[in-house]
Amino acid sequence: MKIAGAPISWGVCEVPGWGYQMSPDRVLKEMKEIGLTATEFGPQGWLPIEAQERAQAVAKYGLEPVGSFFLAVMHDPNIDPIPAVEKELEAFAAAGGSYLILAADSGREGYDARPVLDETGWHTLFTNLDRITAVCAENGVTACVHPHWGTMIQNLDEVERVLDNSNVGLCLDTGHLACGGADVVALVKKYAHRVDIVHAKDIHKDLTDKLLPGEIVWGEGVKAGMFAPIGEGDIDFKAIVTLLNEAGFDGYYVLEQDIMINEEPPAGGGPIDNARKSFEALKALA
Repeated sequence: MKIAGAPISWGVCEVPGWGYQMSPDRVLKEMKEIGLTATEFGPQGWLPIEAQERAQAVAKYGLEPVGSFFLAVMHDPNIDPIPAVEKELEAFAAAGGSYLILAADSGREGYDARPVLDETGWHTLFTNLDRITAVCAENGVTACVHPHWGTMIQNLDEVERVLDNSNVGLCLDTGHLACGGADVVALVKKYAHRVDIVHAKDIHKDLTDKLLPGEIVWGEGVKAGMFAPIGEGDIDFKAIVTLLNEAGFDGYYVLEQDIMINEEPPAGGGPIDNARKSFEALKALA
């Protein structure tokens, strides 16, 4: 089992005003400290934009670059996402990385609200996902779509519609899929062959179930602790790992626990404690 870290488990996020943002040096050092050997790059601009500097920042801690979470507006016929994708792929060529993990940006700030797509928007989204998949493949990179709360691919029916109408692979984010109403184990049974990478995120279902009815918004849920260390929430990771093994999955499991922190944690404490718990729980399922 290949396990990687993600900066969001340390509260590092692309959303403006998302709490205290810990430095790359501290986060990458703590990833290495708990035994991780690979990491995603985190939000755009957290690590250096310049590719060689980005590569050096990760290599300094002996971590393998997995790739990056990449927000792109793909539903608007007036916006071409390819130039931005190509720029990111140039960074991959120098800094490493095998996965471009695509989230269908709503065009709005944050994840608390989003527009509704018409048929033109859906067709444009499908077309752009296939275009990006092809461009990535030409560069030796795997593009996969990341269903994500507050983006244009959020709810279960939207996820299935994308997978049934495009060639893009799936980033199986267990937490976001559950938030969007999916039975994650059932989804894996149906689409295990499409899974390229896993974002392993555990949930407290009593909180995530409040999202779809609008009882809470995304930021409120994160602040309330709706994400848990792996093994302390309601996702059946044993079943998911078993199903993916049976399907021949050999990609990364990326540890994610979406959190916000208010200030720099004391040395030796803070998010590292839960990240270590998640790492040990997932390793036990290998």
